[in-house]
Amino acid sequence: MKDRRWWALAAMVLAALTIGFDVTILNVALPTLAADIHASTSELQWIVDAYVLVFAGLLLPAGAVGDRYGRRRLIVIGLGLFGIASAVATYTKDPTQLIAIRSVMGIGAAILTPVTLSVLPVLFPADADRRKALAAVTAAAGLGIPLGPLVGGYLLDHFWWGSVFLVNVPIAVVALVAAAVLIPESRDPSARPIDLPGAVLSTLGLVAVVYGIIEVPSRGWADGVTLSSLLAGGVILVGFVAWQARARHPMVDLGLLGNRSFLWGSFAATVGSFALFGLFFVLPQYLQEVRGADAFGTGLRLLPMMAGLIVAARASEQVVGRLGSTMPAAGGLVVIAAGLGWGATTEAGTGYGTVASWLTVIGFGTGLSLTAAVDAMLSALPPERAGVGTGLSQTLRQVGGALGVAVLGSVLAGAYHAHLPAGTPQAARDSVAGAVAAAARLGDPVLLTAARQAYLDAMSAVLVVCAVVAAAGAVLTAALLPGRGPHRATEEQSRHELARPT
Repeated sequence: MKDRRWWALAAMVLAALTIGFDVTILNVALPTLAADIHASTSELQWIVDAYVLVFAGLLLPAGAVGDRYGRRRLIVIGLGLFGIASAVATYTKDPTQLIAIRSVMGIGAAILTPVTLSVLPVLFPADADRRKALAAVTAAAGLGIPLGPLVGGYLLDHFWWGSVFLVNVPIAVVALVAAAVLIPESRDPSARPIDLPGAVLSTLGLVAVVYGIIEVPSRGWADGVTLSSLLAGGVILVGFVAWQARARHPMVDLGLLGNRSFLWGSFAATVGSFALFGLFFVLPQYLQEVRGADAFGTGLRLLPMMAGLIVAARASEQVVGRLGSTMPAAGGLVVIAAGLGWGATTEAGTGYGTVASWLTVIGFGTGLSLTAAVDAMLSALPPERAGVGTGLSQTLRQVGGALGVAVLGSVLAGAYHAHLPAGTPQAARDSVAGAVAAAARLGDPVLLTAARQAYLDAMSAVLVVCAVVAAAGAVLTAALLPGRGPHRATEEQSRHELARPT
């Protein structure tokens, strides 16, 4: 049985790799989709956003359903949905159909993300084993991000656009079979009914909030659609919290937020997600439009960051085992802040070796902080409620990441416009990609140099904001995330209190 647990972990690693892989591979194919299936700019945005909206909206209910009906069952269903939807997407010829299929893929991803993590405390109750398993899952999710552009770029160079979806299918099939055979079933023995009103309210509220955040970069914060969506989502989520406080069988135990290990572990992970999402928002454009890399080359140039993440995730097992979660979680955020600050000094003449170095630093900090923060969160959860707990933590991280993209998108656009010289054509003002295309069309090297410098200045502003957020997060994490010593008894007592049936 002991050996079987580690084979079961391989299934969860494949599931995490599948989700991480799909995050970035589609972005490479968007220009090809626009040409081959005649997708408009709005339709391309929805092909991406339909997945994000469904994914964010269903994380909480998915975790609760896994606790109630069985986590292995949900993992198999999630992988099946994801694999089938990927196969159907391969041969889709209509943008509307592809948007619908991406929504189904979002359902599969929303099931897999919290339920996969919630299996870890059940399979690996010992702290040392759980940390090893968590490091493997964290590394797999991180590795999928640069593999997306690498594999996607290769597939688009040699095959048709549908191959970027088809590649998901064999991974999903292998993971599904492994999960069905190797992962033991686990669920909440109290078998409480599903809180349907809570599920509806949380889903509607999160979808509205995330949609409003998604619209910020294109519409602005003052736009009526953005404001109304954010306001409606906020009101619905307040209603959700009020309902959870009075429901007989609430979907989310609000007492989790009173557990300091869970709350501040989730906080540290959310801060890391904010910084990471912001970095990935600006970095591909820098590598492609300023340094001239293609999609495949962009993936290659991201590998140092992933190497740092994987090394740190592996090292964090020993560090957390010796020092507890607080120091590595806070220290990792400090390392992230330092790497981002270093990256903000990047200039037009900076060589890739320097860029690779600060990317490695950020990756190392991310692996160290994220693994320690999630371990703190998982250690605070009773195994029977691991699904809803990880669902709540993952929801906070996704909303934090989406908010990061929205806020940092506004910072990027404002700084880019501010650094462009007067009289710059509108096409060049819209984006650095538009500026590069306009400069090539007009044969204007001055415009090209000015636009690239303006983007570098804007990227530096974004990285500085991310660094400040990471540094502030490190201070709060160091002060408030319980570590070893006087907090331990309190946390153990809190776990026993959470485990009591309500």
